[in-house]
Amino acid sequence: MEDPSPFDAQSLLVESETLDAFLAEVAAEAKRRMPDANGCGVTLERDGRPYTVASAGSSAPPLDEMQYTIDDGPCLEALRHDKEVYVTDMAEETRWMPYPPFAVDRGTRSSLSLPLKERHGMAGALNLYAERPGAFAEADKERLRLIAAQASGALVLAVRIADAQQSAADLQATLRSRTVIDQAMGVIMGQQRCGADDAFAFLRAASQNRNIKLRDLCVQLIQNVTGEPPQEGTFQPRK
Repeated sequence: MEDPSPFDAQSLLVESETLDAFLAEVAAEAKRRMPDANGCGVTLERDGRPYTVASAGSSAPPLDEMQYTIDDGPCLEALRHDKEVYVTDMAEETRWMPYPPFAVDRGTRSSLSLPLKERHGMAGALNLYAERPGAFAEADKERLRLIAAQASGALVLAVRIADAQQSAADLQATLRSRTVIDQAMGVIMGQQRCGADDAFAFLRAASQNRNIKLRDLCVQLIQNVTGEPPQEGTFQPRK
């Protein structure tokens, strides 16, 4: 089968708004280029926990979940050992029990799992499932290897972008909390006629004694004194 157009993971990443959206497009594209596949899933593993980030077709989610449940299977072998795993016929497969009979019961007889290269504590795999034995010819494998290779490079960048976005969100939350705490410290300094260090120690002790988060305590204090919620600052990056 001739590919209708070259696969361009970098362009796909630019057009995707989130990491999940990008991987969903990768799964859909891999399935589209392998018509005999009835399902495709993308698995990521971070901190030792695998999960299906995206899938196309109905077969991938239950097959992936079964492998996560027994902590074994072609998908996990591909991502953990950075190798391609091809199952010609699940009915004759003896590895990863009880996964192969489970797959056969759900109409899957062959599968191909391609590793997405590990970077920064993250590993992944592109998993395709088919109803008939021996569904993946060498030409199919080569075509899917190219998709996996491109997706690997783009995935590294996508994860960095996602981590940067999360860091920015965490920074904004921290700055908002800092603003509220500073306002509460100002109230205590005025009431107790003390310095900033003593005011913060007072608030922290009250937080511990009342078993309430410091920020929540400060919000309550400001509302009790002013009758209004505190003004929370937001982080605006310089342009």
